[in-house]
Amino acid sequence: MGFLARILAPVEFAERCAGAVRYAKTLADHFGSELTLLHVVPSPPPGMMEEVYARCTAEVKERLNAFLAADLSGSSVRRIVVKGDPARKIVQYALNEQSDVIVMATHGLGGFRRHLLGSNTAKVLHDADCPVWTGVHLEGAGVSPPFPIRHILCAVDLGPQSANALAWASTLQKECDARLTLAHAALSPPQRARAGAPHHSGAAESDWAVTFRGAAQKELEQLRTDSEAAAEIVVESGEPAQVISEAAHRLSADILVIGRGSAAGALGRLRANAYAIIRQSPCPVVSV
Repeated sequence: MGFLARILAPVEFAERCAGAVRYAKTLADHFGSELTLLHVVPSPPPGMMEEVYARCTAEVKERLNAFLAADLSGSSVRRIVVKGDPARKIVQYALNEQSDVIVMATHGLGGFRRHLLGSNTAKVLHDADCPVWTGVHLEGAGVSPPFPIRHILCAVDLGPQSANALAWASTLQKECDARLTLAHAALSPPQRARAGAPHHSGAAESDWAVTFRGAAQKELEQLRTDSEAAAEIVVESGEPAQVISEAAHRLSADILVIGRGSAAGALGRLRANAYAIIRQSPCPVVSV
C-alpha cells in the first residue's frame, strides 16, 4: 500500500465539512488513495420510537450518498454511516479500518476561529492513533487546493514523539518533492522563570539563551541524522505556538507537521502547545 492509502473524512453536513471533504478528495487524487466519508448518527434519545430512529437513519444515508456527488465523481469513495458517539466512532473506525489519516476542519466563525477547534475535532485529536490533518483553512479548500505542496514545516519539542513527526514529514516531503524545515521553539529565560526555573538577567541571560539554543540545535541535528531527513533547521526562542505560527508564515509553509505526544492522562495526546499551534497556524496542521 502506498503513502496515505486510506483517508478518512468525517461528515457533519456543515459547510466547513464540505471544504474538508474537497481537501481530502484532492489528497486522495494525488496519492491514489481510497477516500471514506463517515457520518455518525447519534444514539437515539430516550423515548424515541425504533421505527422513527430507523427512518431518520435511512434519510441520513440518502443524504450522505448525495453529499458532494458531483465534486467526488471519478474518485474512489466509500460512504459509511454508523451509530453512536461521533468522536468515539470516528476514532474506532479509523483504528479498525487502518486509516492512514483523518481529515477534519476545525469549528468556529469569524474572529472566534482562532479560539475554537470544535468538540469532536478536539476529541479525535486527543484519542486517534493515526495522524489528523486539520485546520480552519480546510473550509475554503474548494477555492485553494492544497497542491502542490512546496514547503513543509515540521515543529518538534524534542520529546518522544519528535522522531515520529519528523519521519512522517520526511515521507510527505519525498512524496511531494517539497522543501522541509525542522523547527524548535526554545523557551526564553523569562518563560523558564515563570515555569519555576532559575532566572538570569543582563549579559548572563543573553549567554544562557545562546547556550540553550546551541544545545537545541545539536539535538535537532542528531534527530535529523537519525531520521535521515533532508531538512533545514530553525531554532528560535519564545512561546511555542507564536514562534511556530510566525515561522510557518515567514517561510510560506503549505503544511505544518507536529507531534501530539503519547502520554496518557487528562491531556492524553493533545498537549496544550499542540492545541494552541493548531488554532494559530496560518496553514493546515498534521498532528502525528
